Amino acid sequence: MKQFEHVLHTIDRSLRVLLAIMLTLLVVDVTWQVLTRFVLPQPSSFTEEVARFLLIWISLLGGAYAYREHSHLGFDLIVRNLSVAKAKIVFQLCCLLVAIFAITVLIIGGLNLVLLTWTLGQHSAVLNVPMAAVYLVLPLSGLLFLLYSIYFFFNAPNHSIEQEDII
Repeated sequence: MKQFEHVLHTIDRSLRVLLAIMLTLLVVDVTWQVLTRFVLPQPSSFTEEVARFLLIWISLLGGAYAYREHSHLGFDLIVRNLSVAKAKIVFQLCCLLVAIFAITVLIIGGLNLVLLTWTLGQHSAVLNVPMAAVYLVLPLSGLLFLLYSIYFFFNAPNHSIEQEDII
C-alpha cells in the first residue's frame, strides 16, 4: 500500500504542475485572443480552438484532482447524522459508485470515443489536431478517478472521517 501511496503522490504532483501549465496557457491564449480581436486589425484564428481544448482538459483533469483533494461539492446533511461506522459505509459506497462511473462512462466510453474519432480520422478545423488526442483526456481522467476511488475505498476504515471528507 505504501508503493500505491507513493505512486499517487507522484501523480498528484505531476497533475498539479500540468494543470498549472495548462491554466497559464489558457490565460495567455485568451489574452492574445482579446488583444488580436480588439487591438490588432486581424483577429487570431487559432486561439478559440486552443482555448476550447485547454478548457476540456483542465475541466476533466481538474475534476479528478478536486476529487483527490475532497474539494467537490457534497450533500452531507444525511451523513452528519450517521454514526462513524455508518458514515464509513456511505463513504465507501460513494467510492464504489465513482469507480463504476469512471470505468463505464469515462474509461470505456472515452476509449470508444477515442477509437471512433481515430478510425474516422476526425481532425479539428483550424489546428488540424486529431480529435482522438483531444478526447484522450476522458479515459485518462477516468483512470485517475478510478485510482483515487480505490485508494479512498481501502483507506476509509483506517482514519476518522471528517464531515468534509464524506461524499
